[in-house]
Amino acid sequence: MFRPLPAFIGLRYAGAQRRGDDSAGLVSFISGLSMIGLILGVALMIVVMSVMNGFDRELRERILGIMPHATIYNSSPDIDWPAVRDQLSAAPEVVAAAEVWQVNALARKGREVTPLLVQGVNPQTIVRVSNIGEFLAPESLDALTDPAGGGVILGRGIAEKLGVKQGEHLSLIVPDSSTDGGRSAAHLAGFRVVDIFHSGTALDQSLALVDWQQAQSLAGGAGGAGVQLRLENMLEANWIMRQLLGQLPAQNFYGNDWSSTHGNLYQAIQMSRNLVGLLVLLIIAIAAFNVVSTLVMVVIDKHADIAILRTMGASTREILLTFVSQGALVGLVGAAIGGLLGVVGSLLVTDLVAGIESLFGVQFLKSDVYPVDYLPSQLQWGDVALVVGAGLLLSLLATLYPALQASRVQPAAALRSDY
Repeated sequence: MFRPLPAFIGLRYAGAQRRGDDSAGLVSFISGLSMIGLILGVALMIVVMSVMNGFDRELRERILGIMPHATIYNSSPDIDWPAVRDQLSAAPEVVAAAEVWQVNALARKGREVTPLLVQGVNPQTIVRVSNIGEFLAPESLDALTDPAGGGVILGRGIAEKLGVKQGEHLSLIVPDSSTDGGRSAAHLAGFRVVDIFHSGTALDQSLALVDWQQAQSLAGGAGGAGVQLRLENMLEANWIMRQLLGQLPAQNFYGNDWSSTHGNLYQAIQMSRNLVGLLVLLIIAIAAFNVVSTLVMVVIDKHADIAILRTMGASTREILLTFVSQGALVGLVGAAIGGLLGVVGSLLVTDLVAGIESLFGVQFLKSDVYPVDYLPSQLQWGDVALVVGAGLLLSLLATLYPALQASRVQPAAALRSDY
């Protein structure tokens, strides 16, 4: 006979269906529902955690791949920025540094106007701190310094708002804080669009690149200049930035890091991950504890069988393990199949959503509202193991009460009431 005996009987109970026995059919039906609920809960939680991992990855690698980890500024017009860049890049915590001139401006094409952040960059150094080159044609950055006229690189969202295409011209307008006769002045310059980048992030809606000298001219030579930094450890950006500021001459240097510009987004992603994970875990718990109702009905249905086993010498421990084995089978099968479906879903969800968007001509995520304009996913096997293990553990815990009730069945009373 199959050993151990409790597992053998528990597995028989889990799979047995008596023909014509309504109670046995109902037990089997409820057991199936419990397993399906567990499968869906485990699969859904793995997919959700993978999607949240994907958003976290896109923030780190795509958004912060284009934007710097930290930037150090100075409003003085007499700073030797190449020298400051070289000094900062020599620090062991700094991977790369590049000078930048940032200007808040308005872009105008015909009657269309939109605000944007203009970054004046050095084409030779910007590629060290930013992966913007991955979204551009190889010659686009060099075209910014074309002597024939000023060039600008726009995010696709800006280009769509203005209705401008590559090769066309637009105007950039920068308000000036100075006044002349009580009227505010403004700097205006025309630019040719040399390229339009699509990073799939919110930067497509707000970022434009021009040559360093053009940005300086737009800003009127005042303020906005700085050095962008790419750091070894982005999570320590604020502390590293403060250290670097202390090493610079006391000339009113100041700075900010990614946590001040994108920290809220990072915190929102982490909070959403935790909250959604908790909600889906509750779904798994509900599905797992459906096993309780299944096993309670089995115990009621098998009173006579339990009594016969007890009279044949089965111990209370063996009776308890019999029903734990039945619940464990439901949990094991549900968690295993759910884990497999969750892995497959995590690997396919990005392409699946993109296919639905293409088929129906809709876009679920837009970069002017969400961090990215597509649904990212990153499967982590540690998450799979955690979710599958949690599903199995909750199923085992759910078996304890009905198993204890079964082990306390009194043979004489059960046989007398059944027969």
